Amino acid sequence: MKKFILLSLLVTSAATPALAISRYNSMSMTCAEARAVINRERAVIMRYPARRTPKMTLYDRYVADSGACDQGFYAYQDYLPTKDRSSCPVYICRPMTDLDDEDLIFPR
Repeated sequence: MKKFILLSLLVTSAATPALAISRYNSMSMTCAEARAVINRERAVIMRYPARRTPKMTLYDRYVADSGACDQGFYAYQDYLPTKDRSSCPVYICRPMTDLDDEDLIFPR
C-alpha cells in the first residue's frame, strides 16, 4: 500500500507543470524587448541595479495585465530601467486596498 501511495505521488508530481517564473536582467534588453518578454510570458522577474546604490541589485515581478495578478490585486503602471531607457513603462501587481477610494467615487 505504501508503495502504491508513493508511486501515485510521483506520477502526480511529474504530471503537474512547474510553476517556475523566468528571471531576466532588464539592463541587457531594450524597452521593447522587455515588454515583449513580459507580454509573452504573462509574468516575469526582472532584476536591475539600484540607482542610488549601483552595486545593489533590485528585482520585482512584472506582469502583462491584471489577469496575471492574484485575486485582490490589480496591474499598476511602474517603470523599469532597460538598456535603452531609464524608465520603461511596465506593470506590477498592487493590492486593491491601495486604490484611492476618492478616485473610485470621483474619477479624474
